[in-house]
Amino acid sequence: MSEVLTELATVLEQRKQESPDSSYVASLYAKGLDTILKKIGEEATETVIAAKDGDKEQIIYETADLWFHCMVLLAEQGLHPDDVLNELQRRFGLSGLEEKAQRQK
Repeated sequence: MSEVLTELATVLEQRKQESPDSSYVASLYAKGLDTILKKIGEEATETVIAAKDGDKEQIIYETADLWFHCMVLLAEQGLHPDDVLNELQRRFGLSGLEEKAQRQK
């Protein structure tokens, strides 16, 4: 599945070169970080609402939107999905309590 993330990351990088009039993602980049962050907040809220409603199809749909917009943020910040996957790999096998304690140092 990480191939999908890599493919999407490539497309998101390409969109940086496109006109905001021709691409939704290019328009997000042109509007800047605050717009991207606002979109992530909106998608996170919609994901929570879908979960509260118990609608599995809607949960999947909204989570996809949330992940997509988080990927836009990563690209905007010069990061790649592998950076997040590497962090998840680093945490694998740690208890949540251990991981949280390490962050506080």
